[in-house]
Amino acid sequence: MIALVDTGFLYALFDASDMHHKDAVEALQTPGLEPLLPDTVIVELAYLLQARLGHAQMRAYLKDLLTDLVLVSLNPEDLPRINTLLAEYADANLDFVDASIVAMAERLHVRHILTIDRRDFLLIRPKHIQYFTILP
Repeated sequence: MIALVDTGFLYALFDASDMHHKDAVEALQTPGLEPLLPDTVIVELAYLLQARLGHAQMRAYLKDLLTDLVLVSLNPEDLPRINTLLAEYADANLDFVDASIVAMAERLHVRHILTIDRRDFLLIRPKHIQYFTILP
């Protein structure tokens, strides 16, 4: 099962004091799981890690992250869809990173999202499926 990984999920994975840490660790142990890291998540994650855990921790976690996960990149054709999603879900304050994850999921036909942000990803109606399956 292929799943795109959201920022909050990764932060919870790295911060043992986060209330979602245990769930994130367990979710990564799901048999057959193939997590993909959207490149748009990296900047947001680095900011959170540095702000909350410090520069040294941020560097260490990013090094591990980039060796353990397959990186997927934003494509130029994703940008119009991101703009559409941002406009369509403006009242929900959908952010760029979440919209980019949706656009990539649609392009790659990914049905699963690893996130602790259930609200946004359950609210959005992707083009390729009726709704996303949210893990954990």
